Amino acid sequence: MTKDKLTKSEIIQLLPHREPMLLIDELINIKHLHSATAIMNVKKNSFYVDGHFPGNPVLPGVLIVEAFGQAAAALTAHGIDKKEYDNKLVFLMSVEKARFRNPVIPDCKLELNIEAIRSHGRVWKYKGEAFVDGKKMSDAQWSATIVDRK
Repeated sequence: MTKDKLTKSEIIQLLPHREPMLLIDELINIKHLHSATAIMNVKKNSFYVDGHFPGNPVLPGVLIVEAFGQAAAALTAHGIDKKEYDNKLVFLMSVEKARFRNPVIPDCKLELNIEAIRSHGRVWKYKGEAFVDGKKMSDAQWSATIVDRK
């Protein structure tokens, strides 16, 4: 039986991402290979703040998409058999229907609700919605594949 919550240190065991590019801080409400909520603590001292709209920092939309992808990779890696995932990586293949509805301003908690829509072999399709204080900030669909680590 898999856990329904992962801490940042447990996520580090599943993903190759490291600071500053490890964006998600925890994964909660995990439904085995189906859905989860990732928490991203968007801070004023984040690496992009000084250069992305100085004086009026906004979390770049591409980093929201990256956080969606990391959440999906962690959900998948956590759910599949460890032998299937050893020496593998999850790579983003496509992003569809990404919409950025409201700017994400630092010093907030971004909640990324993700769902695995389907899988076919090593290719997975996901969808997600991102919220701050219950307000939808963005949504997207994307595909990823599990590949051999070189």
